[in-house]
Amino acid sequence: MTEKTAEDLSEKIGANLPYLRRYARALTGSQERGDQYAMATLEAVLSDRGVFDESISPKLALFKVFQPIWATSGAVFSDDDTGLQAKAQAHLSKLTTNTREALLLHTIEEFSFSEVGVIMDMSEEEARSLVEIAYEEMSSVLSGRVMIIEDEAIIAMDLEGIVGDMGHRITGIARTETDALKLFKEETPSLILSDIQLADGSSGIDAVNRIMENAPDIPVIFITAFPERLLTGEGPEPAFLIPKPYQSDQVRSAVSQAMFFSSTETLKA
Repeated sequence: MTEKTAEDLSEKIGANLPYLRRYARALTGSQERGDQYAMATLEAVLSDRGVFDESISPKLALFKVFQPIWATSGAVFSDDDTGLQAKAQAHLSKLTTNTREALLLHTIEEFSFSEVGVIMDMSEEEARSLVEIAYEEMSSVLSGRVMIIEDEAIIAMDLEGIVGDMGHRITGIARTETDALKLFKEETPSLILSDIQLADGSSGIDAVNRIMENAPDIPVIFITAFPERLLTGEGPEPAFLIPKPYQSDQVRSAVSQAMFFSSTETLKA
């Protein structure tokens, strides 16, 4: 491989690495564990560049390398898990194999059913079926209390409707960091859905960090127009991210995934 070819490959991988991190973190419910699988994928490409299929799009090729690594290790449940992680694994073990992966690939990463099939080495019809099963299984397993931190009224109402239709109860909607802290004190949520930039110039990340000081096990989903900025792997970052503007399926998928996990790292602004 020439130096120019190596540089081109590095650029292709680098441009899509944030999205692989997002996918891996959502699968594991953890920034640290998700990034470990993303790094394992990079190591696999570096050790054998032939595994990176340049006949397809770079993002598709990168996820295709990741999938067998995850399937042989990450998707296997461990008997050593304890506490909150054990509870999450207990819920996950009840789901049909490969359904979460197919759902995340299709909704959050926006791969077509055909592309999901390429990544997971199955037909387009099988991929479509797995996503349908995922919606049915995940919507019926867990329900809880959801707190929304969002300063735009229309978006807040839309999120409230989506989450409410899933069977979850909304504890309230906060427009600022101060409102969020007050709302949290009134009722502890099972899940927080938060924008990054709030009405008075305050930060959703700051609000969540302060909440996490008292309740570190609440899963958090961040909504942002620039998800790649929070997917560098250089410091504490969210495990669950959806893009803005979002699709309702992306919200439903992220909420379902996050409800299976009960830990979120403290984030940096």
